[in-house]
Amino acid sequence: MKQLLLATALIAVPVIVFSGVEHYVIGPKAADTTVQAATLPPAASLGDMSAFATIVSDTQKIAASGDLKAAEARITDLETAWDEQATALRAQAPVLWGNVDASADAAFSALRAKAPDAARVDTALNDLAATLADPSLGAAEGGAAQTQHGIAVTDAAGHPLPCEVMLSDLRDGIAAGRASGAAQQVTDLQTKALERCNADDDRRADDFSAQALALLTPATASAQVTK
Repeated sequence: MKQLLLATALIAVPVIVFSGVEHYVIGPKAADTTVQAATLPPAASLGDMSAFATIVSDTQKIAASGDLKAAEARITDLETAWDEQATALRAQAPVLWGNVDASADAAFSALRAKAPDAARVDTALNDLAATLADPSLGAAEGGAAQTQHGIAVTDAAGHPLPCEVMLSDLRDGIAAGRASGAAQQVTDLQTKALERCNADDDRRADDFSAQALALLTPATASAQVTK
């Protein structure tokens, strides 16, 4: 779930702080296939999901009528509301947040396909409704974050970290002057990460950001610590 203002935010004057997202840095030169045994906190509750569930229910009814364009418009209300609360919800229960976020992304993707398939839309919306009713579906408590290039790119359940957060950390590292002699390479990777992030492709965006973060000097890498 992305906002078009992401590109603007990334070129704004940065504040040199790192976000509260669970980031795990093994080391700037770690092997690509390394899996860091860093675990996320046990999932708590996301709280009342009824407002989100109502939107999904509305969307299901509209989709059942055959008006998938109107259904896509209604699901956008969920995207907006979910994005507004994302930071707080993710900090509250990162694995559960990831489960719902992944399910919501699947629903968005189904409805926003060039030629939406009614069966795929129905399945995605049913899955989202079920996940909102029980966000622990698919949760893997105590699992390990997967890494690329020595940088964590997923949560414990295997969900990609929000690409906006990784890009924010990358931006902060660049602003701190830690790109060193790899400045052009880091900038190129940042551009690719932003492009994939705007395309709702968190997994590939995170991989590009991880490559860039791994090129930053150890001083920046050490500033990102496990919560």
